[in-house]
Amino acid sequence: MAADTVAAHPESAAALSAVMLGLGRRTAAEAGLGGLRDVVTRCTGGYVVVLVVSERALLMILGDEGPDIAGLHRESPASIRRPSELLRMAPAF
Repeated sequence: MAADTVAAHPESAAALSAVMLGLGRRTAAEAGLGGLRDVVTRCTGGYVVVLVVSERALLMILGDEGPDIAGLHRESPASIRRPSELLRMAPAF
């Protein structure tokens, strides 16, 4: 786990991100729309985006009201490609 924010407590944010992904995966499965790619939460002060990196990892992005969410969705596959490759090479714990 790594964090680059003072707005959120890293351990709490990591745990809540995992829960968000779990609920998103369950919702996607129930809806029959395929595998989950991300979960977006829109808040009054910005966005929380959780991207699936692998079965063992996720990426949480915090943004203010300014982010281009459509652009984020276009660029997210490239953003998670390298971390996903590194995780595939890492030994399992």
